[in-house]
Amino acid sequence: MESSLNRDKPVVRLRAFRAIDDPKTCELFIEGHTQVLTNIGVTKVTSSKNEWMYNPAAFVLIVESLDKKKVYGGVRIHVAGGSQPLPIEEATGPLDSSVYDLVYDYAQGGTGEFCGLWNSREIAGYGVGSIFLSRACVAISTQIGLSSILALCAPYTVQMGINSGYEVETTVGNNGTFYYPKLDLIATTMILKDPETLIKAIDEERNAIFRLREHLNIIRLEELRRKEIEIHYEIQIPGLENWDLKATIENTKRREKPLFDNEVDEEDLNIQ
Repeated sequence: MESSLNRDKPVVRLRAFRAIDDPKTCELFIEGHTQVLTNIGVTKVTSSKNEWMYNPAAFVLIVESLDKKKVYGGVRIHVAGGSQPLPIEEATGPLDSSVYDLVYDYAQGGTGEFCGLWNSREIAGYGVGSIFLSRACVAISTQIGLSSILALCAPYTVQMGINSGYEVETTVGNNGTFYYPKLDLIATTMILKDPETLIKAIDEERNAIFRLREHLNIIRLEELRRKEIEIHYEIQIPGLENWDLKATIENTKRREKPLFDNEVDEEDLNIQ
C-alpha cells in the first residue's frame, strides 16, 4: 500500500496508542501538524519542544496511510497528573487561575484533555477531523479510565463538541470563553462529564461512539456529505497493562500560580 491518497475513495488507518510507546509516529504527527499550522499562518508555537512525546499520560490518535509512512491527521488526550500540566492550564491559567481548581477537582476522578486536533488538506472534506477522530477520542476514553474530558475549542468546533455530549464550562473565563491564542480569536472551554454514558450527546454521535467501543478494531466504510472513506480502525490501545490511572491521579498537583513561563501555544487548540 502506497502512501499516496486516492481522493475518490481514501483508505486510511485510524490508530490509538500511548505516546511513549511509538516515538516514530509521534514525530510524524508533529511534522504533519506543524505543516497544517504553518499553512494557516500560525508560526508561534511552543510545542516545538514536543514534551508530550515523553509524557507517560499522553495518548494519541492518528489517521495514517496503511503503510504507516504518512499521517493525515490526529488528536491527543492528555491525562491530568502526567509529566506536564494540561494544555488548557498552560493556555488559560494565566488569564483565570480558577482553571487550575477546575482541572484539579475533576482530576480526582480521572480527567483528561482532548487537544491538538488537526487534519491535512489532502484529506479535508472527508470528516476525519470534524467527525471521526473526535468520535474515536471519546470512544477510547473509557479504556483509559477517564470520568470526564476537557477541551479548548475554536468557534467552529464547539457545535461538534455539543453533539458529542460536551457542555460549555461557564465557571471559568468569560462564561467559558477566552481571547486565545490572541485577542481576535475566541476559545471556548468545554467538558464532557459522562464519557461512558453520553447522556447529552445526540443519538447519531452516541450510537456511533458506542459502536466503536463494541468493535475497537474494525474496517468501516464511512460517509459524510456523499463522500466515502474506508477507515481501518485500530483503537484498542496496546500496552495498557503498563498504564496506572490511580498513580497518575495521585500525581496530580493543585496549581495556584499562573504558568507565565509558557508562551501562548496555538498548537493545542482544536483547530479542525
